[in-house]
Amino acid sequence: MHATSVILEAPRKVGLGQIALPEPGPGDLVVEIRHSGISTGTEKLFWSGQMPPFPGMGYPLVPGYEAAGEVVEAGPGTSFRPGDIVFVPGANCYGEIRGLFGGATNRLVTPAERVVKIDRAMGAEGALLALAATGRHAIAGLNTTLPDLIVGHGVFGRLLARLTLAAGGAAPTVWEINPDRMAGARGYDVVHPDDDPRRDYRSIYDASGVSGLLDTLIGRLAKGGEVVLAGFYPEPLSFAFPPAFMREARFRIAAEWTRDDLVATRDLIDHGALGLDDLISHRVPATDAANAYQTAFEDPACLKMILDWENAA
Repeated sequence: MHATSVILEAPRKVGLGQIALPEPGPGDLVVEIRHSGISTGTEKLFWSGQMPPFPGMGYPLVPGYEAAGEVVEAGPGTSFRPGDIVFVPGANCYGEIRGLFGGATNRLVTPAERVVKIDRAMGAEGALLALAATGRHAIAGLNTTLPDLIVGHGVFGRLLARLTLAAGGAAPTVWEINPDRMAGARGYDVVHPDDDPRRDYRSIYDASGVSGLLDTLIGRLAKGGEVVLAGFYPEPLSFAFPPAFMREARFRIAAEWTRDDLVATRDLIDHGALGLDDLISHRVPATDAANAYQTAFEDPACLKMILDWENAA
């Protein structure tokens, strides 16, 4: 059994290749991937060669941890059956080719415990479940406060705002400096930071991944306020101590989702409390992967890029 997969051979060197897959075990699924997303956070760092040392990293690798598809084989030790539509947060089934992420492929083998069944009607939006679950993890963890300011109106910032409203929170303010991303708000305001005079935010969630914003964000906190680092930062973070001291600022790092986050987010979507519509700006055939990755990372108008895997074998 073989897969046609995106292979990142080295920074900025990406294309499709054939990879042999292992035989599935009794607890495994074989999934035919229909759609996979391109992450402009961690995947961009691998593509550009800027990823700091990270467990399991290296080249060549199969990128992608946002994938949705159909189960075509289900081991007897699983609760799935052929025909189920599932979200797959990547896979590591490619032999010597690293599968640190491993979702950008037309076929994969994965332990059933890693996947989550989703509604067939989600279509390409099913690939967004990981990003939504990451936002849910940031908001729903222990001792958390819902954001009243979100920095960045990309897909992740939009999902954080939607999740805040779904949790019954007050509408947050969202900062954005890119005019192409100012539109698309639903029940909250998007403003340029220069047009926002407020300096008493209780909880600021940074979804930008920009390493040099801490001093700016600290200056907008109320006393005892919190900055949540919800992005991924390739460079060391630093801040001036006196302003943080005066505000008794707190800092929290939000890591990746857990399976519980995936299930809870899926349920929010199924019950209509959270929508993933209007977040995908670009869809291209997986056969055009090289151009798709460059567009996703270099075109400011690209909010979210989805690869369609039909006929990519």
